[in-house]
Amino acid sequence: MSESRWVEVCGIDDIDEEDVIRFDHEDRTFAIYRTDKGDFYASDGYCTHEKFHLSNGLVMGSVIECPKHNGRFDIPTGSAKRAPVCVDLRTYPVKIEGSTVYIHI
Repeated sequence: MSESRWVEVCGIDDIDEEDVIRFDHEDRTFAIYRTDKGDFYASDGYCTHEKFHLSNGLVMGSVIECPKHNGRFDIPTGSAKRAPVCVDLRTYPVKIEGSTVYIHI
């Protein structure tokens, strides 16, 4: 695996409030979120339950609901919040520089 670094993801206007997008980098996939308060977060892209991509899910405030079985995760912490998910998501630091979103991977 390559060394940890900040990677440019998208522009801040590319994600609406209470939305999520998919970001693929090298051999990994991530979910990039914008909460109802306008804050940006990042996590692994697949649900820990059955590996369905979270970019197809529903963001409600600071929670992402997986589109396959409606399991929920807390976006800022990645913690599993509703069955059938029971394994937390891995999260990544996010920074905004100017109008660009970066994640540290």
